[in-house]
Amino acid sequence: MDRLTEMEAFATVVDQGGFTDAAKKLGISKSAVSKHVSSLEARLGARLLNRTTRRVSPTEIGLAYYDRARRVLNDAGEADSLVTAMQSAPSGLLRISVATDFGVNLLSPVIGEFLREYPDITINMILNNRFVELISEGFDMAIRLGDLEDSTLRARKLCDTSKRMIGSPSYFQQFGRPQKIDDLNEHKLLHYSSQANGAVWKLTAPSGEKRQVRTSGWLSVNDGQSLLNAAVSGLGIAYLPSFLYSDAMKAGQVEEAIPGLPVEHQGVYAVYPPGRFTQPKVRAFIDFLAHRFADSGPDIW
Repeated sequence: MDRLTEMEAFATVVDQGGFTDAAKKLGISKSAVSKHVSSLEARLGARLLNRTTRRVSPTEIGLAYYDRARRVLNDAGEADSLVTAMQSAPSGLLRISVATDFGVNLLSPVIGEFLREYPDITINMILNNRFVELISEGFDMAIRLGDLEDSTLRARKLCDTSKRMIGSPSYFQQFGRPQKIDDLNEHKLLHYSSQANGAVWKLTAPSGEKRQVRTSGWLSVNDGQSLLNAAVSGLGIAYLPSFLYSDAMKAGQVEEAIPGLPVEHQGVYAVYPPGRFTQPKVRAFIDFLAHRFADSGPDIW
């Protein structure tokens, strides 16, 4: 006889306080419930229920078994619900944390396309440049750029983006163009103020040597678009991802500061809570972004 069926019959008898009500709850006959419980007791070699003409109650062993049995039955129910959820259409509120620059420039333009494809999903996108705690702060997922910190979160790489140092033609006419990394010490650099290492640029020399540049400038700001605007205005050299400066470079508003320097690349990742089960709405959005950004080609990245 099926163990889960026996276990469910026994647990329901305890919950309902008797065989008659348990039979009604389970939608089977009273004799069938009694048969399941008797089979369970015979298999275990223990009496689980005290039976009187007025009431049924668990024995000491039966009460201990009930606690474990109820956990098993709850887990089995959750497993069934998991399969149902995985096969159901994605729906519900999707709460996302996204770095401001990436959200404004790349996510916002494509979210409408996603929502039209999944009309039962609603999105709450929070733009900020701080590291959020997904689970404790109630986020379903986040989009993060660069090296990921060690954590228990799951991650899927969506694409790569590149970073370059850029400045305006007018700036280079006024202050000259740096020819090598050490020359940056004599230039005005524009920094992110929201990052712990925002004033430090990690660069690679033509030889492959990893270098760090720390130089103060005229401006630090917590928004990449503002840094790009400052660079276009001739205020200094900014170190930005290509999705921010690509249009300005095509228009001739900015140029690469040190041509020929190895290009730095950073990954773009979707991170989400651990576990073998990924919510359909999260999985749908990550799949959408992976395909959407793959189709965008190198012009953005």
